[in-house]
Amino acid sequence: MENKRELFQSMVKRFGLLNKNCCTVGDMEISLVQSHILYEIDKREAPSMQEVADALATDLSTFSRQIQTMMKMKLVAKTPSEKDKRIYVLRLTTEGKYAATVIQESIESHLEEIFSHLNDFERDIVLQSMQLLNQAMAKSAVCCQPVLK
Repeated sequence: MENKRELFQSMVKRFGLLNKNCCTVGDMEISLVQSHILYEIDKREAPSMQEVADALATDLSTFSRQIQTMMKMKLVAKTPSEKDKRIYVLRLTTEGKYAATVIQESIESHLEEIFSHLNDFERDIVLQSMQLLNQAMAKSAVCCQPVLK
């Protein structure tokens, strides 16, 4: 079996997760982080900034800068919560919804092409294995930073 890190890095590279810009929608370049933000906002109803930042495992100040950029790009709108004016909720603009849909369709198409090289049994095994790996990663005490000694 290959070195685990090499295998994981190869998979990430082949899927394009190391690219700075993941997507072009019209004439707009959208970064990988921005595509994740669009996805997380799109799958929730009026999420707070903290909720989306938590879902992406990022601190609020870094996340806030991304939201400001995406507001300038006219992809995201931020408004105070009706229940608590100290909390801001996010929603996709029409342009943001379009971008999220284009990116989602592109990723689904890419995944379909990848999985087309596997039979049904292999697909099920890969998906189950990915689920198990994702669950193990969620339980891991070490999130994303290597421990240096």
